[in-house]
Amino acid sequence: MATKLTTIATPQGPSATLIYNDWYPAMRSESLQGKELQTAMLMGIPLVLGRKADGRLFAMRDSCPHRGIPLSCGWFDGQQLTCKYHGWAFEPVTGQCKEIPSLTSHDALNATRIYGTAFPCEERDGYAWVYVPEPGSGRVRADESVLPPVPETPKFGPRFRSQHLTAELPCNVDHGIIGLMDPAHGPFVHQSWWWRKQASIHEKEKHFEPIEQGFRMSSHAPSANSAPYKLLGVYGEPITTTIDFVLPNRRYETIRAGNKWFSSLTTVTPTVANACRIDVYAAWNVFYSVPFVTTIATFFGKRFVEQDQVTMIQQAEGLKYDPTLMLIDDADRPAKWYFALKQARLEAAVSGQPMRHPMDGPVTLRWRS
Repeated sequence: MATKLTTIATPQGPSATLIYNDWYPAMRSESLQGKELQTAMLMGIPLVLGRKADGRLFAMRDSCPHRGIPLSCGWFDGQQLTCKYHGWAFEPVTGQCKEIPSLTSHDALNATRIYGTAFPCEERDGYAWVYVPEPGSGRVRADESVLPPVPETPKFGPRFRSQHLTAELPCNVDHGIIGLMDPAHGPFVHQSWWWRKQASIHEKEKHFEPIEQGFRMSSHAPSANSAPYKLLGVYGEPITTTIDFVLPNRRYETIRAGNKWFSSLTTVTPTVANACRIDVYAAWNVFYSVPFVTTIATFFGKRFVEQDQVTMIQQAEGLKYDPTLMLIDDADRPAKWYFALKQARLEAAVSGQPMRHPMDGPVTLRWRS
């Protein structure tokens, strides 16, 4: 099961512009079982989710198109989702209305021409991923549209262990994402005997290159001042790390040591205008036979994410006053690239032209951390 970290209600600053026409994780898919319905907030949209008898996941706007009552208040029999107010029944994958009980033989209305708002929903890595189209773009049918692939964590063999972590962040998605990719906060936010200390700060040089919808920190030897990376030295193989950031919200990290590997996908997903959620899915075959390795990894992973969460809660106290902020080179260059990539994608969506990548080639950055 996922480890969920709690948070507190905190006033927030201005909201961020959201990126549509892409996949976002709405919730863990393990909770979608039987005839139970679950609710989630995604990009300010209330959702009702479930699993049909054939195993397919569905996600609908949690609002009946008739009178607006939440569909989650109704009933689900494994095939149809029925509104509790007037009994309108919907096939939840497509959103098509199948029945309006109040209609008589004298009514000309064809119920099947009515649709509730349904979103493409797919299961990957233990998440229910929902495709959120641009508002006003009309109904999206997964079997009729060419959608981007559902994100998935890279895996390099059939045997591996895995774990999920999640935490709520009281800030808009932009602040969550630039915090995710920030390379300089480690010795301060994550200082501990098992990760890094302020005394271990030293100058680093990393090489970056543009990739589709994002950028890559090219394959490199991991930081020598991080204890977890040092543990991989027991395999006697060169250790390399590659980190990708891909719009709208994804950070992929892959660590290799010979045939041993660790990979993760971290996402920062907007739930409402001024709040987001961080989800981490990690898979690995390192120390595969070590007893309690998943329990140990979960303990330290939870502490790591909790440190970020506490920092973001504290940052939200300052952000609620809408202060003037600054980004510096070189440590904040990834954040600058993120904002430039986001703007380029938003402009391309309006113009219909191909997205212009803000990076025109490889770049070397240096900072101390």
